[in-house]
Amino acid sequence: MREAPLTVTVPRTGGRVRPGPARVHLVGAGPGDPGLLTLRGAEVLRRAEVVLYDGLSNPAILTHAGAAECVCVGKHGQTRIWTQAEINAELLSRARAGARVVRLKGGDPAVFARTSEEVDALRNADIAFEIVPGITAALAAGSYAGIPVTHRGIASAVALVTGHEKPGKPASDLDWNALARFPGTLVVYMGVTTARQWTQALLDNGKPPETPCAILRRCSMPDQMRVHCRLDEVADQLTPASKIRPPVITIVGPVTQLADAMSWLDRRPLFGMRVLVTRPKSQCESLAESLRERGADVVEAPAIEIGAADEFHLERLDAAITELPQTDWVVFGSVNAVDHFIHRLRQRNLDARAFGGTRIAAIGKRTADRMSDSFLSVDLVPKAYAAETLADEMVPLVKGKRVLVVRADRGESSWVDRLSAAGADVKSVAAYRNIDVTEPPEGIANQIVTGDFDWVTATSSASVRNIIRWLDGRRPQTRLAVISPVTAAAAEAAGWKPDAVGRPHTTDGLVEAMVSATHIPDSAL
Repeated sequence: MREAPLTVTVPRTGGRVRPGPARVHLVGAGPGDPGLLTLRGAEVLRRAEVVLYDGLSNPAILTHAGAAECVCVGKHGQTRIWTQAEINAELLSRARAGARVVRLKGGDPAVFARTSEEVDALRNADIAFEIVPGITAALAAGSYAGIPVTHRGIASAVALVTGHEKPGKPASDLDWNALARFPGTLVVYMGVTTARQWTQALLDNGKPPETPCAILRRCSMPDQMRVHCRLDEVADQLTPASKIRPPVITIVGPVTQLADAMSWLDRRPLFGMRVLVTRPKSQCESLAESLRERGADVVEAPAIEIGAADEFHLERLDAAITELPQTDWVVFGSVNAVDHFIHRLRQRNLDARAFGGTRIAAIGKRTADRMSDSFLSVDLVPKAYAAETLADEMVPLVKGKRVLVVRADRGESSWVDRLSAAGADVKSVAAYRNIDVTEPPEGIANQIVTGDFDWVTATSSASVRNIIRWLDGRRPQTRLAVISPVTAAAAEAAGWKPDAVGRPHTTDGLVEAMVSATHIPDSAL
């Protein structure tokens, strides 16, 4: 896809910008939630070769950047903050070297983001650029914290104010007298360390001390914090002891009193809870997304990875494919089983026609849906997502029949044995491998032990056993949610009693069990 030519108006101060596609894109990342990135922002990130991002942009957005080199230019309290001169120099160096560069900035590039300094550097170097807007926190506050910055009858105007002017200025450029009399809403950015100065300036110029305010931290994120107070109480709320650190905006005005009526983010059932998802990377997204929709802060650390079958199992799989015309039933034990079986079919230049008149069973709806993606109809899906239920429903159908079970190289097999006991000629083949992740990402095990997570999720017995190994004999202080009684039994055998068991035994059932366990009525305690 070709980029449209960029047209730039040369400012009166001079400088040239060669017409043509932009070499540098200055992109607004939005207030925090990665879903609020614009489509244009995602598009230029996909084409980026270098991304320079700051600590106010959510690192999750970098997933759009693919193989691009991602360089953090500083995060408050964690890494050294680059000077603006250093950032400008890096932008010019990378662009001159021929790279497509994205400068990813929190919020909107045009709102207190020092974008003009970067634009000046690019313009003076004759480097074409594009500015991609983002959602700034003041505007997101209306949707995510229930505080509309304008409201008919309450506030017909809004002023965005910096709480941190350029150091060394002989005097403030802000007219505090006018701001104190402003007939609308004030939104103060970057005003944490200077809260006493700017609140006092408003009070000294006549702003009533009882003016309602809202301090909003990490707007749109699962751990969003909202604190209500009076104007004369703001500075005490923003002391170092309060631990309310940037990114923070303070909204000043009566619109803040609408928050309880309009808020929705903090009313989601898992709001603010940190949940560890341990499913394989290729499978975790549906569970993670379901948890996020309910307000959870999701961390992904797979305990199991999915790999291709080894040579021995591939030979058995190929033999089973050759025998498909003589097979009465093919039973798929997971979505992964379907994916790897179909992949092997295609490697052998075969397709759905290889199944002929063979009947197909799938352990659950998602497995059946994946079969449908390959134009194959499923004849049997058990009423409950459980291997034992699948066996219950197949036992009356398989006596004297040839049955092929396609599954992982390891896992619970009692249900397969039941088919054999019912008189079926059963052949079980491994289409893929479950590979133990022996080392979790740094710090994950300690957080499970100390209770820094509210929940750990496990969707297989193998996952539970691996998580236990991560802990190296230490006792977990985190609640455990598992997908089924079989997984629960594996956890209990290791001394970790689950607090939630999925019913039905699906990821949706797992999430709803967590919600129910999180909101136990007082009468049940």
